[in-house]
Amino acid sequence: VQLQASGGGLVQPGGSLRLSCVASGFTLFSDYWMYWVRQAPGKELERVSDISSGGLVTFYEDYAKGRFTISRDNDKNTVYLQLNDLKPEDTALYYCNAGRGSMWWGGRPEFDSWGQGTLVTVSS
Repeated sequence: VQLQASGGGLVQPGGSLRLSCVASGFTLFSDYWMYWVRQAPGKELERVSDISSGGLVTFYEDYAKGRFTISRDNDKNTVYLQLNDLKPEDTALYYCNAGRGSMWWGGRPEFDSWGQGTLVTVSS
């Protein structure tokens, strides 16, 4: 399985980006929760959001609520993260992974490799 995140870039505060993550070779994509996490410079990996296998249940960290929206397309093996009203503190590498349950319920990433991630830089 290869997790390929894309869609990052340089954006001004208040701007928006749409991140995508394609899980290539993952035949059980539609059976798994999908996770977004991020790692800011000099900081540890932190949760952002996750979404249930059917897309009906989502969770967000407090800082993401009302600004970020997770979604998925099981036909395309792709999970998305819409980032709105971006702040400088959102600057980070964003990664995706899969799991058997929500990270908020103790779910753990299925794959050891998180891929390259996609860099989001928020700066004026």
